[in-house]
Amino acid sequence: MLELRNIVKHWQAPGAAPRVLLDDLNLQVSSGETVAILGPSGGGKSTLLKIIAGLELADSGRVFCEGQDISALPAHLRRFALMFQDFALFPHLNVQDNVAFGLVEQGQSRSQARAQALAVLQRFGMADHAVGRVWQLSGGEQQRVALARALITRPRVLLLDEPFSALDAPLRASLRAEFAAHIASWPMAVVWVTHDEAEARAVGARGLELQAGVLQQRW
Repeated sequence: MLELRNIVKHWQAPGAAPRVLLDDLNLQVSSGETVAILGPSGGGKSTLLKIIAGLELADSGRVFCEGQDISALPAHLRRFALMFQDFALFPHLNVQDNVAFGLVEQGQSRSQARAQALAVLQRFGMADHAVGRVWQLSGGEQQRVALARALITRPRVLLLDEPFSALDAPLRASLRAEFAAHIASWPMAVVWVTHDEAEARAVGARGLELQAGVLQQRW
C-alpha cells in the first residue's frame, strides 16, 4: 500500500508571496488499485507525483510504502516507476534495449534483460519493433514502449503523469482501455494524474480531484 500523510508543499513565483500547493494532503492507494487524480494545470498534480517518486521533497508530511516510512529514501531505491507525457525514451537505444534498461540497471545481464524485454514487448504487440528505433514509432507505439519499460521492473507503485496528453483524441480513447487492462495484470498501486475526466473514469476505480491543495472524492 502507498500512503501519504499530511503532505504540505508551498510554491513561490519570483517576486510573489508563497502559496500552498498541497495542503495537509492524505492519500491511501492499495496494491492492485488505480486511483485517478483530476485537477487543473498548475494545481499541484505533477508536484504530488514527484513527491511520491522521491524527485521532490515535501515541506512537511510523510510518504509510506508497505508500512515503511520512505520519505527520506532516494528515488532510485523506492522501486517506483514514473511515466511522463513525453514518453522519455532513450533515442540512442533500440526498442528492446529501452525496455530492458531498468533490468540492466538492477544488475541483470544484458542477455537476460533483453530476453525479458522481448517477452514483455510480445504482450504489448510490439515484438516486431524490437530492433527498431524509438523515434521511428508512432506516438501510441512510443507510449506502449514506455509502459512496457515501466512495468518490466515490477514496481511497487506506478505513477502516470498525463500519459496521453500529447496524443490525439481518438488514439487517447483507444489506448485508455488497453493500458488499463495491462496495468490491472500487475500487482501494484497506481496513481494516474490527468485533466481529462473521461480518461480518469475509464482507468480509475476511484477518482479524486485536487482543488486548492486538497483532495476531494469524485467517485
